[in-house]
Amino acid sequence: MQRPGWSPEPTVGEMQLDERSSLRRVAGLSTELTDITEVEYRQLRLERVVLVGVWTTGSAAQAEASMVELAALAETAGSEVLEGLIQRRDKPDPATYIGSGKAEELRTVVLDTGADTVICDGELTPAQLTALEKVVKVKVIDRTALILDIFAQHATSREGKAQVALAQMEYMLPRLRGWGESMSRQAGGRAGSNGGVGLRGPGETKIETDRRRIRERMAKLRREIREMKTARDTMRARRSASGVPAIAIVGYTNAGKSSLMNALTGAGLLVQDALFATLDPTTRRAALEDGREMVFTDTVGFVRHLPTQLVEAFRSTLEEVTGADLLLHVVDGSDPLPLEQIRAVREVITDVIKEQGTAAPPELLVVNKIDAADPDELTRLRGLLPGAAFVSARTGNGIEELRERLSEVLGGLDVDISVLVPYSRGDLLARIHADGRIISSDHEEGGTRVRARVPHALAAALSEFAHSGPVESSDR
Repeated sequence: MQRPGWSPEPTVGEMQLDERSSLRRVAGLSTELTDITEVEYRQLRLERVVLVGVWTTGSAAQAEASMVELAALAETAGSEVLEGLIQRRDKPDPATYIGSGKAEELRTVVLDTGADTVICDGELTPAQLTALEKVVKVKVIDRTALILDIFAQHATSREGKAQVALAQMEYMLPRLRGWGESMSRQAGGRAGSNGGVGLRGPGETKIETDRRRIRERMAKLRREIREMKTARDTMRARRSASGVPAIAIVGYTNAGKSSLMNALTGAGLLVQDALFATLDPTTRRAALEDGREMVFTDTVGFVRHLPTQLVEAFRSTLEEVTGADLLLHVVDGSDPLPLEQIRAVREVITDVIKEQGTAAPPELLVVNKIDAADPDELTRLRGLLPGAAFVSARTGNGIEELRERLSEVLGGLDVDISVLVPYSRGDLLARIHADGRIISSDHEEGGTRVRARVPHALAAALSEFAHSGPVESSDR
């Protein structure tokens, strides 16, 4: 049986999935720590890993769910999870994150399992990383480094790669490490103009040189991202000036955003059961049954404790959310803690909107994967989320109902208009003032020329008076 929209030619997403599946990490390479005499930036080479987390707040179910998510992240990065440990503490140990006793126990687990790497479910300080590595004697990374590694693997566009590189460098800068004589001063202890023959020099250590080079590279990346942001802003302004409603699809990673966009638009985006499978935002145009057009934008996924470096680096991408007319918030209905997903996504979106200083767009919750969810859990979610739409992007169940909901919601959204209202139609002018936002108003011989943002229903009533001249884009 042919799938909807079947074509003998593979979609872009299918080709990307084949390419990604052809890449495999080399297993069995030992990462036992040895003395390293150069500044070390650890490009992740994950093979066999042990997970460790600190349970400080929340229930046991929440702590276990966090570890399950960490395991999924590790597997997405290409590693094999061997064991997981949780330490119950009031707060992480400032020295070794999990405490000296648990660190010794972790070393025993590493020896028994033959693990190459330890992954901690949190962001560790440079001191904690160093102290824990001295005990377990294998490579230790934290949740932030793991997510950055996944982003580095999955970024495909020029902008995405630059954003990930910037985030990695921001994370790496305070964590540069090295041992041996290469870290000593280049010109000895009396570096400077008074040192005499053989002692004059810059007095800059090797690690300081590397930090300076990283800062220079970061400054260059920020300039490149700003230039790419200008192009993105131009395209966004052009879409806004067209009057076509913009819908941003947001949600937790692996909630099914790309699958839903494929179901609504036939975009053929990459779909994979993995965390952060797609990073680069994709925009597609689609039409409703009544002929009204809309623009969908698939955005980067969110996760609990999303690294601040990524939020900063992907700022221009996340601004697609602030410029949207509607947020289609996708939730994984089969997840054990869907409400936690909603809370994590809204925290990031709220921070971005506050920095932009704009009003939050309206939100439509979409609970996806109802075909894989527990029926009792779905019943509970319908009671907790009465305004949400329940769909399955994989089977198509509920998609038509979602289209109808979108038609209703878009009917109440504002659009840009430029009209010449005759003086005899003062009722329409009054509705514009009451229901819309006036941008400019001029009285002419034939009537009142108005530029404003009004609801779709009012725009339809004013269509016969539309001004034939160019419509300038307005500030949101």
